[in-house]
Amino acid sequence: MPREFRHIVRIAETDINGTLKVPYAISNIKGIGINLAHLIIKRAGINPETRIGFLSDEEIEKIADVITHPAKYNIPDWYLNRRKDLETGKNLLVIGADLTFRVKTDIERMKAIRSWRGYRHAYGLKVRGQRTKTTGRIGKAVGVKKKRRG
Repeated sequence: MPREFRHIVRIAETDINGTLKVPYAISNIKGIGINLAHLIIKRAGINPETRIGFLSDEEIEKIADVITHPAKYNIPDWYLNRRKDLETGKNLLVIGADLTFRVKTDIERMKAIRSWRGYRHAYGLKVRGQRTKTTGRIGKAVGVKKKRRG
């Protein structure tokens, strides 16, 4: 008996295309990569070859539960994107708009305590040690002036 197909599936406040296979669909959620998505569907007991539009409500709820409570399903801490959080001290999996908010507050905190990374963020410079002599220039291109003959 074929199941009903849904073109848009909503998981973790994110609309997902129903035609995608489950791991690739879950990786469209901000904060979940492809490796974590494969682990989530393995813990939820879902076939990775199925399209997410064919999943039942119970299976989608199971995926959402694994995402919200990763420790309950024995997902290792090194898969999580917020380890030893400054506010709580716990290992967390933060997704969606909450992840964007946390990153912004981290940057603002670095600026406030005047750390080197905060300084680089504040002045719009490269933060992770990239070279800046020749790359990352903004504005009009500056070339070499030709000598005038005569």
